[in-house]
Amino acid sequence: MDIAQTTAPEIAPTGQATALLLTGRLLRPQSLTLDALRAFPSVTCAPFDLRCYTTQRFIRSVEPYRGVRLTDLIEHAGLRCEVHGEFKRMIFLAIGHDGYAVPFTWHELFNTSVGAQAIVVYECGGKPLTEADGAPVLFSGADLVPAPRHVKRLARIDVRAMTI
Repeated sequence: MDIAQTTAPEIAPTGQATALLLTGRLLRPQSLTLDALRAFPSVTCAPFDLRCYTTQRFIRSVEPYRGVRLTDLIEHAGLRCEVHGEFKRMIFLAIGHDGYAVPFTWHELFNTSVGAQAIVVYECGGKPLTEADGAPVLFSGADLVPAPRHVKRLARIDVRAMTI
C-alpha cells in the first residue's frame, strides 16, 4: 500500500452528511463525512476478486481501492482505557447501515499485518465513491477471503473492551 501525505481532519462540521461514526471507548468520538475521510493520509490496495465466502462464487472484480487505514482513524480518536493494559482487550466492531457487522481485535489491527490492510474506502479505480456507490466501504485486504469483512455502507466503528 502507498501512503499519501496529508493531515488528519477534525470532527465533521455541522450541516454536512455524516458518513461514519466512531463510537464507544474513545477519548474523542468522531462523526466524519466522506470529505473528512479523504483528508486523512491515504493508502491504496491492489485490485482483487470479490468472492462469496459461503459459496466461493465470483461476485465481481474490484479496481484498486483508496482509503484511510482503520488504525489511523482509531489512533486519531484515541482509545479510552480505564485500567492498565485494557487496550489489549479491545474489539472494534464495524457495522454497516444494513446491520451487517464484523469484528477486529486490538492485537489483530495493531500487532499483525491485518492493521496495515484494513481500510475505510472512499475511492475505487481512481473515482470517488458516493453513498449511492456504497461508500464508505470497509475492506480487510490481509484476509484470505475478502468478502466476509467487506462492509458496504459502513455506518459505525464501535470500540468495546471485553470483560473478563
